[in-house]
Amino acid sequence: MLAELAAANAAFDVIKQTLANGKEIYEAGEAMARYFGLKTELQKRAHQHGHKSDLEAFMAAEQLAAQEDELKQMMIYQGRGGMWDDWLNFQKEIKRSREQEERERQYAIQQRRKAVLRVFEWGIGLTIAFSAIAFVTWVAVFLINYNR
Repeated sequence: MLAELAAANAAFDVIKQTLANGKEIYEAGEAMARYFGLKTELQKRAHQHGHKSDLEAFMAAEQLAAQEDELKQMMIYQGRGGMWDDWLNFQKEIKRSREQEERERQYAIQQRRKAVLRVFEWGIGLTIAFSAIAFVTWVAVFLINYNR
């Protein structure tokens, strides 16, 4: 968790430095995307049960909230009009996209499991069918030889 927090801090510093150098905030787009991804990862880990330290998770969440507030102020006062709203929409789209990818991944896993189960069922069915045919053939041969 500390590694992700350090990486999020580094991405946030890149965003701040970009604005401090008088550049437009969109020029830090890669750092912003990385920051958002790390923020999401940290939030997931903070909400997992069995986390090493609840205080550590709380402090990381608080630090991210403070950075997000600072980022909001920078976007409102140093960026173009409506940039904060665009940033929120960007976050929604990225989140929606990641959730869709996760649903597709889970669906593919489920389909693979169904396919494996289907092959297993067919294998068992064919084994039973061939065993039954072999048994009937053996009984028939036995009866023919017995009646001679």
